[in-house]
Amino acid sequence: MAKLGDIIDGREISKKVRAEVKAKVDALKAKIGTTPHLVVVLASDDPASAVYVRNKGKAADEVGIRNTQHTLPADTSAEDLLALVEKLNADPDVDGILVQLPLPAHHDTEAVIRAIDPTKDVDGLHPNNAGRLARGDESDALIPCTPRGCIRLLEESGAQLEGANAVVLGRSRLVGRPVADLLTNRNATVTVCHSRTKELPAIAARADVLVAAIGRPYFVKGSFVKFGATVIDVGINRNDEGKLCGDVAFTAARERARAITPVPRGVGPMTIAFLLDNTLIAATRRRS
Repeated sequence: MAKLGDIIDGREISKKVRAEVKAKVDALKAKIGTTPHLVVVLASDDPASAVYVRNKGKAADEVGIRNTQHTLPADTSAEDLLALVEKLNADPDVDGILVQLPLPAHHDTEAVIRAIDPTKDVDGLHPNNAGRLARGDESDALIPCTPRGCIRLLEESGAQLEGANAVVLGRSRLVGRPVADLLTNRNATVTVCHSRTKELPAIAARADVLVAAIGRPYFVKGSFVKFGATVIDVGINRNDEGKLCGDVAFTAARERARAITPVPRGVGPMTIAFLLDNTLIAATRRRS
Protein backbone atom coordinates (compact mmCIF):
# COMPACT_ATOMS: atom_id res chain seq x y z
CA MET A 1 0.00 0.00 0.00
CA ALA A 2 1.18 3.52 -0.77
CA LYS A 3 2.42 5.68 2.06
CA LEU A 4 -0.39 7.17 4.16
CA GLY A 5 -0.79 10.30 6.24
CA ASP A 6 0.86 13.05 4.20
CA ILE A 7 0.01 16.54 5.48
CA ILE A 8 -1.31 19.03 2.91
CA ASP A 9 0.13 22.29 4.24
CA GLY A 10 -2.28 25.05 3.27
CA ARG A 11 -0.11 27.75 4.74
CA GLU A 12 2.82 26.89 2.48
CA ILE A 13 0.66 26.40 -0.60
CA SER A 14 -1.11 29.71 0.07
CA LYS A 15 2.29 31.45 0.00
CA LYS A 16 2.79 29.99 -3.47
CA VAL A 17 -0.61 31.31 -4.60
CA ARG A 18 0.11 34.76 -3.17
CA ALA A 19 3.45 34.88 -4.98
CA GLU A 20 1.66 34.03 -8.24
CA VAL A 21 -0.89 36.78 -7.59
CA LYS A 22 1.80 39.34 -6.81
CA ALA A 23 3.63 38.59 -10.04
CA LYS A 24 0.42 39.02 -12.03
CA VAL A 25 -0.48 42.23 -10.16
CA ASP A 26 2.95 43.65 -11.01
CA ALA A 27 2.50 42.66 -14.66
CA LEU A 28 -0.96 44.26 -14.79
CA LYS A 29 0.40 47.46 -13.29
CA ALA A 30 3.18 47.55 -15.87
CA LYS A 31 0.61 47.11 -18.62
CA ILE A 32 -2.15 49.53 -17.56
CA GLY A 33 -0.47 51.76 -14.97
CA THR A 34 -2.62 50.82 -11.99
CA THR A 35 -3.31 47.93 -9.65
CA PRO A 36 -6.54 46.11 -8.71
CA HIS A 37 -8.69 47.80 -6.09
CA LEU A 38 -10.58 45.78 -3.47
CA VAL A 39 -13.20 47.37 -1.22
CA VAL A 40 -14.28 45.57 1.93
CA VAL A 41 -17.40 46.66 3.81
CA LEU A 42 -17.72 45.88 7.52
CA ALA A 43 -21.21 46.60 8.80
CA SER A 44 -21.22 44.77 12.12
CA ASP A 45 -19.54 44.97 15.53
CA ASP A 46 -18.53 41.29 15.49
CA PRO A 47 -14.91 41.09 16.74
CA ALA A 48 -14.11 38.04 14.59
CA SER A 49 -15.32 39.86 11.46
CA ALA A 50 -13.10 42.82 12.31
CA VAL A 51 -10.09 40.49 12.55
CA TYR A 52 -10.95 38.84 9.23
CA VAL A 53 -11.26 42.21 7.52
CA ARG A 54 -7.96 43.40 8.96
CA ASN A 55 -6.22 40.23 7.78
CA LYS A 56 -7.66 40.62 4.29
CA GLY A 57 -6.35 44.17 4.08
CA LYS A 58 -2.91 43.11 5.22
CA ALA A 59 -2.80 40.29 2.68
CA ALA A 60 -3.87 42.65 -0.11
CA ASP A 61 -1.09 45.08 0.83
CA GLU A 62 1.48 42.28 0.61
CA VAL A 63 0.64 41.48 -3.02
CA GLY A 64 0.21 45.08 -4.13
CA ILE A 65 -3.59 45.17 -4.34
CA ARG A 66 -5.03 48.52 -3.33
CA ASN A 67 -7.67 48.08 -0.67
CA THR A 68 -10.20 50.29 1.05
CA GLN A 69 -12.27 49.46 4.11
CA HIS A 70 -15.68 50.98 4.80
CA THR A 71 -16.58 50.45 8.46
CA LEU A 72 -20.24 51.14 9.18
CA PRO A 73 -21.99 51.21 12.56
CA ALA A 74 -23.78 47.98 13.40
CA ASP A 75 -27.09 49.84 13.39
CA THR A 76 -26.60 51.13 9.83
CA SER A 77 -29.91 50.83 7.99
CA ALA A 78 -30.45 48.30 5.24
CA GLU A 79 -31.11 51.18 2.86
CA ASP A 80 -27.78 52.85 3.64
CA LEU A 81 -25.83 49.63 3.17
CA LEU A 82 -27.47 48.97 -0.18
CA ALA A 83 -26.81 52.57 -1.20
CA LEU A 84 -23.10 52.10 -0.46
CA VAL A 85 -23.03 48.90 -2.52
CA GLU A 86 -24.65 50.72 -5.45
CA LYS A 87 -22.09 53.51 -5.16
CA LEU A 88 -19.25 51.00 -5.27
CA ASN A 89 -20.85 49.23 -8.22
CA ALA A 90 -20.85 52.50 -10.15
CA ASP A 91 -17.26 53.43 -9.27
CA PRO A 92 -15.00 52.48 -12.21
CA ASP A 93 -11.95 52.45 -9.92
CA VAL A 94 -13.38 49.61 -7.78
CA ASP A 95 -12.66 46.11 -9.07
CA GLY A 96 -13.81 43.94 -6.17
CA ILE A 97 -16.51 44.35 -3.52
CA LEU A 98 -16.72 42.19 -0.42
CA VAL A 99 -19.38 42.72 2.22
CA GLN A 100 -18.15 40.88 5.30
CA LEU A 101 -20.63 38.28 6.55
CA PRO A 102 -22.46 37.65 8.77
CA LEU A 103 -24.50 40.85 8.78
CA PRO A 104 -26.65 42.05 11.70
CA ALA A 105 -30.12 40.53 11.78
CA HIS A 106 -31.92 43.60 10.42
CA HIS A 107 -30.20 43.21 7.04
CA ASP A 108 -31.42 40.94 4.26
CA THR A 109 -28.18 39.16 3.44
CA GLU A 110 -29.53 37.72 0.19
CA ALA A 111 -30.59 41.18 -0.99
CA VAL A 112 -27.11 42.54 -0.27
CA ILE A 113 -25.46 39.67 -2.17
CA ARG A 114 -27.76 40.19 -5.15
CA ALA A 115 -27.08 43.95 -5.11
CA ILE A 116 -23.35 43.50 -5.76
CA ASP A 117 -22.29 43.79 -9.40
CA PRO A 118 -21.52 40.16 -10.39
CA THR A 119 -18.32 41.28 -12.13
CA LYS A 120 -17.09 42.72 -8.79
CA ASP A 121 -18.44 39.92 -6.59
CA VAL A 122 -15.12 38.55 -5.31
CA ASP A 123 -16.90 36.29 -2.80
CA GLY A 124 -18.53 34.53 -5.77
CA LEU A 125 -21.94 34.37 -4.10
CA HIS A 126 -24.08 36.30 -6.60
CA PRO A 127 -26.61 34.01 -8.37
CA ASN A 128 -25.08 34.94 -11.74
CA ASN A 129 -21.71 33.61 -10.66
CA ALA A 130 -23.21 30.53 -9.00
CA GLY A 131 -25.18 29.79 -12.16
CA ARG A 132 -22.15 30.12 -14.41
CA LEU A 133 -20.18 27.77 -12.19
CA ALA A 134 -23.01 25.22 -12.15
CA ARG A 135 -23.14 25.36 -15.97
CA GLY A 136 -19.41 24.69 -16.14
CA ASP A 137 -18.59 28.21 -17.35
CA GLU A 138 -15.72 28.78 -14.92
CA SER A 139 -13.92 31.20 -17.23
CA ASP A 140 -16.86 33.62 -17.00
CA ALA A 141 -17.54 33.25 -13.27
CA LEU A 142 -16.08 34.52 -10.03
CA ILE A 143 -15.90 31.39 -7.91
CA PRO A 144 -16.10 31.32 -4.09
CA CYS A 145 -12.65 31.50 -2.53
CA THR A 146 -12.74 28.53 -0.15
CA PRO A 147 -13.84 26.02 -2.82
CA ARG A 148 -11.12 27.31 -5.15
CA GLY A 149 -8.67 26.77 -2.32
CA CYS A 150 -9.90 23.21 -1.82
CA ILE A 151 -9.30 22.36 -5.47
CA ARG A 152 -5.81 23.85 -5.41
CA LEU A 153 -4.97 21.81 -2.30
CA LEU A 154 -6.16 18.66 -4.03
CA GLU A 155 -4.10 19.47 -7.10
CA GLU A 156 -0.99 20.27 -5.07
CA SER A 157 -1.37 17.01 -3.17
CA GLY A 158 -1.37 15.02 -6.39
CA ALA A 159 -4.95 13.79 -6.04
CA GLN A 160 -6.41 12.30 -9.21
CA LEU A 161 -9.74 14.05 -9.76
CA GLU A 162 -10.77 12.76 -13.17
CA GLY A 163 -12.82 9.63 -12.66
CA ALA A 164 -12.50 9.86 -8.87
CA ASN A 165 -15.35 9.04 -6.53
CA ALA A 166 -15.70 12.32 -4.58
CA VAL A 167 -17.92 12.87 -1.56
CA VAL A 168 -18.73 16.34 -0.22
CA LEU A 169 -20.15 16.56 3.29
CA GLY A 170 -22.26 19.72 3.40
CA ARG A 171 -24.35 21.58 0.84
CA SER A 172 -23.90 25.24 1.75
CA ARG A 173 -23.80 27.88 -0.99
CA LEU A 174 -20.47 29.07 0.34
CA VAL A 175 -18.58 25.75 0.23
CA GLY A 176 -20.47 22.50 -0.34
CA ARG A 177 -22.37 23.26 -3.52
CA PRO A 178 -19.58 25.16 -5.33
CA VAL A 179 -16.89 22.63 -4.43
CA ALA A 180 -19.17 19.89 -5.77
CA ASP A 181 -19.55 21.86 -9.02
CA LEU A 182 -15.78 22.34 -9.28
CA LEU A 183 -15.18 18.62 -8.78
CA THR A 184 -17.86 17.76 -11.35
CA ASN A 185 -16.25 20.13 -13.84
CA ARG A 186 -13.00 18.15 -13.34
CA ASN A 187 -14.78 14.91 -14.23
CA ALA A 188 -15.10 13.47 -10.74
CA THR A 189 -18.22 11.54 -9.82
CA VAL A 190 -19.64 13.57 -6.96
CA THR A 191 -22.00 12.70 -4.11
CA VAL A 192 -23.19 15.52 -1.83
CA CYS A 193 -24.19 14.44 1.67
CA HIS A 194 -26.08 16.42 4.31
CA SER A 195 -27.95 16.07 7.57
CA ARG A 196 -30.65 13.87 6.03
CA THR A 197 -28.36 11.55 4.09
CA LYS A 198 -28.94 7.92 4.99
CA GLU A 199 -25.90 5.70 5.64
CA LEU A 200 -23.58 8.70 5.41
CA PRO A 201 -20.55 6.94 7.00
CA ALA A 202 -20.73 4.15 4.43
CA ILE A 203 -20.99 6.62 1.55
CA ALA A 204 -18.03 8.64 2.85
CA ALA A 205 -15.96 5.48 3.24
CA ARG A 206 -16.17 4.81 -0.51
CA ALA A 207 -14.70 8.21 -1.44
CA ASP A 208 -11.35 8.65 -3.16
CA VAL A 209 -11.69 12.36 -2.35
CA LEU A 210 -13.52 13.43 0.81
CA VAL A 211 -14.33 17.11 1.47
CA ALA A 212 -15.76 17.79 4.92
CA ALA A 213 -17.67 21.06 5.24
CA ILE A 214 -20.43 20.14 7.64
CA GLY A 215 -19.58 22.45 10.56
CA ARG A 216 -19.49 19.87 13.36
CA PRO A 217 -16.28 19.19 15.28
CA TYR A 218 -14.80 15.72 14.78
CA PHE A 219 -17.89 14.58 12.86
CA VAL A 220 -15.79 12.54 10.40
CA LYS A 221 -14.39 9.53 12.24
CA GLY A 222 -11.48 7.46 11.06
CA SER A 223 -13.90 4.78 9.88
CA PHE A 224 -15.45 7.29 7.44
CA VAL A 225 -12.17 7.45 5.50
CA LYS A 226 -11.24 5.00 2.77
CA PHE A 227 -7.66 3.76 2.88
CA GLY A 228 -5.69 5.94 0.44
CA ALA A 229 -8.29 8.71 0.20
CA THR A 230 -7.44 12.41 0.09
CA VAL A 231 -9.23 14.37 2.83
CA ILE A 232 -9.91 18.11 2.78
CA ASP A 233 -11.20 19.42 6.12
CA VAL A 234 -12.97 22.76 5.68
CA GLY A 235 -14.35 22.89 9.22
CA ILE A 236 -13.35 25.63 11.65
CA ASN A 237 -14.73 24.75 15.08
CA ARG A 238 -13.83 24.95 18.76
CA ASN A 239 -13.48 21.79 20.79
CA ASP A 240 -14.36 21.40 24.47
CA GLU A 241 -11.00 22.92 25.45
CA GLY A 242 -11.63 25.95 23.24
CA LYS A 243 -8.98 24.97 20.68
CA LEU A 244 -9.47 25.21 16.92
CA CYS A 245 -10.42 21.93 15.33
CA GLY A 246 -11.93 20.69 12.10
CA ASP A 247 -14.84 18.51 11.07
CA VAL A 248 -12.48 15.53 10.88
CA ALA A 249 -11.04 13.49 13.75
CA PHE A 250 -7.58 14.22 12.42
CA THR A 251 -5.40 11.60 14.12
CA ALA A 252 -7.66 8.67 13.28
CA ALA A 253 -8.31 9.89 9.74
CA ARG A 254 -4.62 10.45 9.04
CA GLU A 255 -3.92 6.78 9.72
CA ARG A 256 -6.11 5.89 6.72
CA ALA A 257 -5.81 8.88 4.37
CA ARG A 258 -3.23 9.19 1.61
CA ALA A 259 -3.10 12.91 2.35
CA ILE A 260 -5.07 15.21 4.66
CA THR A 261 -5.34 18.88 5.56
CA PRO A 262 -4.83 19.89 9.20
CA VAL A 263 -6.80 22.52 11.12
CA PRO A 264 -5.37 25.09 11.38
CA ARG A 265 -2.83 25.41 8.49
CA GLY A 266 -5.12 23.75 6.00
CA VAL A 267 -7.94 25.33 4.04
CA GLY A 268 -8.08 28.61 6.01
CA PRO A 269 -5.01 30.32 4.51
CA MET A 270 -6.18 29.39 1.01
CA THR A 271 -9.40 31.37 1.36
CA ILE A 272 -7.64 34.73 1.64
CA ALA A 273 -5.15 33.75 -1.07
CA PHE A 274 -7.98 33.16 -3.52
CA LEU A 275 -9.78 36.32 -2.45
CA LEU A 276 -6.70 38.12 -3.73
CA ASP A 277 -6.74 36.05 -6.90
CA ASN A 278 -10.44 36.74 -7.45
CA THR A 279 -9.76 40.46 -7.11
CA LEU A 280 -7.01 40.18 -9.70
CA ILE A 281 -9.29 38.22 -12.04
CA ALA A 282 -12.07 40.79 -11.68
CA ALA A 283 -9.66 43.66 -12.36
CA THR A 284 -8.10 41.94 -15.37
CA ARG A 285 -11.49 41.27 -16.95
CA ARG A 286 -12.81 44.76 -16.32
CA ARG A 287 -9.69 46.70 -17.23
CA SER A 288 -8.81 44.68 -20.31
